Amino acid sequence: MTAAKTEIKKFITKQNKLDTLRFITCGSVDDGKSTLLGRMLYEAQLIFDDQVDSLVKDSKKIGTQGESIDFALLVDGLAAEREQGITIDVAYRFFSTDHRKFIVADSPGHEQYTRNMATAASNADLAIILIDARNGILSQTKRHSFLVNLMGIKNVIVAINKMDLVDYKKDIFENIVEQYKDLIAKKLDFSRMHFIPVSALQGDNIVKKSRAMDWYEGDTLIKILEFIDIIEDKSSPFSMPIQYVNRPSLNFRGFCGRVSSGNLCIGDEIEVSNSKETASIKEIFLGDHNVQECQKGDSVTITLNKEIDISRGDIVTISGDHIETTNGILATIVWFGSEPSFSNRSFIMKSAHSQIKCDLMKIKHKIDINSYQQTKADKLEMNDIAMCELALDKNSSLQSFSENKDLGNFILIDKKTNLTVAAGIINHHLRRSANVKWQKTDINLDLREKLLGQKAVVLWFTGLSGSGKSTISNLLEKKLFSDEKLTYLIDGDNLRHGLNKDLGFKEVDRIENLRRVGEVAKLMFDSGLIVLASFISPYKKDRKRIKKLFPSDRFIEIYVKASIESVKERDPKGLYAKASRGEIPNFTGINAPYEEPSKPDIIIDTDKMSPENAADQIINYLKEKKCL
Repeated sequence: MTAAKTEIKKFITKQNKLDTLRFITCGSVDDGKSTLLGRMLYEAQLIFDDQVDSLVKDSKKIGTQGESIDFALLVDGLAAEREQGITIDVAYRFFSTDHRKFIVADSPGHEQYTRNMATAASNADLAIILIDARNGILSQTKRHSFLVNLMGIKNVIVAINKMDLVDYKKDIFENIVEQYKDLIAKKLDFSRMHFIPVSALQGDNIVKKSRAMDWYEGDTLIKILEFIDIIEDKSSPFSMPIQYVNRPSLNFRGFCGRVSSGNLCIGDEIEVSNSKETASIKEIFLGDHNVQECQKGDSVTITLNKEIDISRGDIVTISGDHIETTNGILATIVWFGSEPSFSNRSFIMKSAHSQIKCDLMKIKHKIDINSYQQTKADKLEMNDIAMCELALDKNSSLQSFSENKDLGNFILIDKKTNLTVAAGIINHHLRRSANVKWQKTDINLDLREKLLGQKAVVLWFTGLSGSGKSTISNLLEKKLFSDEKLTYLIDGDNLRHGLNKDLGFKEVDRIENLRRVGEVAKLMFDSGLIVLASFISPYKKDRKRIKKLFPSDRFIEIYVKASIESVKERDPKGLYAKASRGEIPNFTGINAPYEEPSKPDIIIDTDKMSPENAADQIINYLKEKKCL
């Protein structure tokens, strides 16, 4: 018993001394990623006998490999994965050899699950990119290679799989290698690449050298994984985002987080990113052990020599090595959402443990995944990769991805659905806003309102084309003008003759059109005018964005309601007839959506009310709200 305990202790001690390699398998559908991992675990004798028995039974039941063992079943755990023979979710497996410990992520190959692959790659040190020898390089091979490079993985093993199905021909392997080097490797920034011919199903060059490919002189896959040198930059200064404030009793306040870079020792003076307050490290706890120092990757709790304000999302650095704050970033984004996104859309950006409201201000360009060329883009669709400018609603401590992986990546969350719609990495801060200041003037809105003898207000008319917006707003302005009120009516068609004549009617143009209208309305509001704005404004997000420009009690949303049958019958400009014939694309109500206001201030149903009565109803509302 003592001898057994001694051997176990020796084994555990030896295992603890081994370093850990995190790697990911990726590639196109059916390239054999799951089979490769299953074969690797089986050949290395890293699965138990009962697992082998279960694998044999499952293989016969599923039947994807006839009477042979289906090694993919070792890592494809979901029922849907086994039924369809595909990988849907990321499967993580831990195993070890005498030389190294491994954490492997088996990622999906399907294009619709690209988000899962990107997530898995964000924590990997190395990538195995599989290519089916029969099919060669596919679009998904290029996409995954690009994402691997984007996520900062510099070590790549390109495994040409299913060599048994091409009779182990050397020329096929060499042709694919040359194509990969020419089409992909030259355009990406990999520091170390290995090319290896394998058959995951038959076990060739996985753990043992293949007799069928004696022309291959390189190492087996497992040997490359065991001995490849992963170089880490350990010179980065210390940083740690705070995840949790640990307060179990009145006598203890600890700040918990995972060290994202550098190292920290007891006695070091730290600085809080946002407040710039400083303190010295009193204690460092790694688990329940009190230690003298911690380093990158450690999850620790620190205590300080004095009380300072630190909250979840704050970043702790060594004093003097503080992280610069910014309210704008240039980022590379992978769009996951099923619905497309456009410029001037708002999201919640989650970086480290901070949540920041942000706007997608500009899509600079997309990456053509087949050529890696930059292409012009006005929207982001599922799996698009694009360079974008984001504006943050407050100054935040962020770093570029090249400086710090943990602090340089983020996800975007849709504020309405709470779904993750994109992931991105920060390329660099945008510094243009630092030199732009709001110029204060001595004459303000209050003084202008006193001079004019009126309150500034914005009346925003929204509704389908032909619902009566322009008729009612024009009649209302005449009534206000006769009452000696200074007004200005902004009409959509009128602005498209000048300020917005460069815009079309695609969704991205409609969004920009309304953004400009909102800014024009704001200038007129600030001058003390009663502003009447008549626009279809079909999207709730755009109306909400414009409303935020004004005091809540000075922006009045008026929904001019009419049935689609009524507006088609009226059709004063003949637009519905043209749209129905397909002559006008993106026409609201026919082939483009209109999102009704959920809680408008005023509803005018022009199927039941005359323009005269509608104008009087709005005036009565303004008097009730003491706007007149």
